[in-house]
Amino acid sequence: MIYVVEVPPQGEPHAWFAFDEEDLLNKVAADDRLAAHAIWDCASASELLDLFDESPAAIGIEQRHPAICALGTQSGWDTLLYRADYLQEPGLYAPQPVRLVDACRAALRQRGGQWRFYEGEQHALMAVDAPDTLYDQPGGWRARWSLRQQLIAVEALADDL
Repeated sequence: MIYVVEVPPQGEPHAWFAFDEEDLLNKVAADDRLAAHAIWDCASASELLDLFDESPAAIGIEQRHPAICALGTQSGWDTLLYRADYLQEPGLYAPQPVRLVDACRAALRQRGGQWRFYEGEQHALMAVDAPDTLYDQPGGWRARWSLRQQLIAVEALADDL
């Protein structure tokens, strides 16, 4: 699981979780101005053409989809390309890998406030009591408490500890 602690500019801290990376993307995109595929996507140039029911061998393909054809020619038709509009030029598909979690982090940080991300239950459990500038500042106990309550809710932490 992936755990997220949100401390908005206005309002109370809130902690939530995602079962996996796909669930994280869906939850982030549900409240974002960008669609999920703009927050993060991974596809080959061939797969992008498939979205238009086209193939690299189709006659006149270079005129109908010049940008996708340029990607296919430069990177290879089956090379995975990554899109992450909050981390790179919007709409750009590039061969440099971008982790889905990093793209979601960037989308959430764009909203303002402060955030903490824990990739895995063990990481989140250790954070409950670990020193952290967010949690240790005046009023930061609310954010720590929110994480603790989320861990109790998913039964990762006993409520008597």
